[in-house]
Amino acid sequence: MTSDPQSALIVALVGIVVGVVGVVLAALAFTRLGKLHRSYALLQAGEGRETIVDVMGRTMEEFADLRDEVLRLEAALAATRRDLAMALRHVSVVRYDAFGDMGGRFSFSAALLDDGGDGLVITSIHARSETRTYLKGLSRGDSDITLSPEELQAVRIARGIES
Repeated sequence: MTSDPQSALIVALVGIVVGVVGVVLAALAFTRLGKLHRSYALLQAGEGRETIVDVMGRTMEEFADLRDEVLRLEAALAATRRDLAMALRHVSVVRYDAFGDMGGRFSFSAALLDDGGDGLVITSIHARSETRTYLKGLSRGDSDITLSPEELQAVRIARGIES
């Protein structure tokens, strides 16, 4: 076999290229293998270490507990809102001089209502020799007993209709 120097050079260059490609592929494989080893180490429990599976399991349990707590709090909030709607929290007081000669506006009508307009009106009429107090129940802002103009004004203010 005759060996041509040019053929030998081509074979040598091809060998070098194949060798360089092999080294590059080996380096890439070694790098990926290192990443796989680190990932696998996270999955294995070591001395005093938790695995990622343990952490994920604990996290899922905590999320389930938090979801249950949120549901419980939502139910408690709904109950509180229902109770608050029935609380007598809309209040107004109208003071006036019932007889025009007393001065000082000692008479008053006070309306105490819940969100639905249910509640009561307390009226105190002050005269020179006596004071009388009246109580009238309200349902949806209305009373079975006729309300005086001052009582109606107190109810409208408590309901936010008038200021």
